[in-house]
Amino acid sequence: MNSYLDSLYSLDGRTAIVTGGSSGIGRGIATALARAGAATVIVARGADRIDDTVAALTALGCRAAGVGGDLGTRDGIRAAAEAATEPFGEPDILVNSAGINIRPPYAEITEADWDATMTVNALAPFLLGQRYAVGMAERGYGRLIHISSQQAHRAFVGSGVYGVSKGAVESLMRSEAEAWGGTGVTSNTLVPGFVLTPLNARLQEDPTKIAGLAARTMIGRNGLPDDFAGAAVFLAGAGSGYVTGHSLFVDGGLSAH
Repeated sequence: MNSYLDSLYSLDGRTAIVTGGSSGIGRGIATALARAGAATVIVARGADRIDDTVAALTALGCRAAGVGGDLGTRDGIRAAAEAATEPFGEPDILVNSAGINIRPPYAEITEADWDATMTVNALAPFLLGQRYAVGMAERGYGRLIHISSQQAHRAFVGSGVYGVSKGAVESLMRSEAEAWGGTGVTSNTLVPGFVLTPLNARLQEDPTKIAGLAARTMIGRNGLPDDFAGAAVFLAGAGSGYVTGHSLFVDGGLSAH
């Protein structure tokens, strides 16, 4: 074992909660945190996907548990917040990866579309962070990590309410960084490029668009959930203690092209 690297990146003894942790980027991050040593709770909808993820992590020798939760209502968010603390206790790390992507033509966006998107994508991260960060601050260590989007920074391919919600997440991150500064709690976002996940399955049906998005990167390919492992472990660990209020682009250079 390399004790220096452990002091920077090991998550042994830490507890993590990952919303949306049963698929896509969330599953990639949950896997990384668990393999780095954190006891990891997956919060998601769909018992089968939760069970599959927990089984895969357990098979790797990780401590993992799953909680079914609906982040689409205030009551559902609060219930999930409490249930997620039952397996391993209060978290040291919260990853807000759960999200929905409703994108009708702009003129056809309904108030229900707005409410649903903003509740899952922005209100849930706020309420969960508020619920857990008080305890994190009391213990002197906490990591709030949000999954943002290119559309928080620029509009393209029909940003709609999704882009608005991710812009809110970026502002939430800065507010959290300010609110908890000096307590040992940090807040940051990871900003993906185009990542091949179930959330954008519809777009993946068009190979021309997929190839075009890959060509816009500097790496020459679209992202995969595993591409977020190193960045997530860094932001969750002790080595990132002086990084807060920051948006880390994990996008193959898409945003700089």
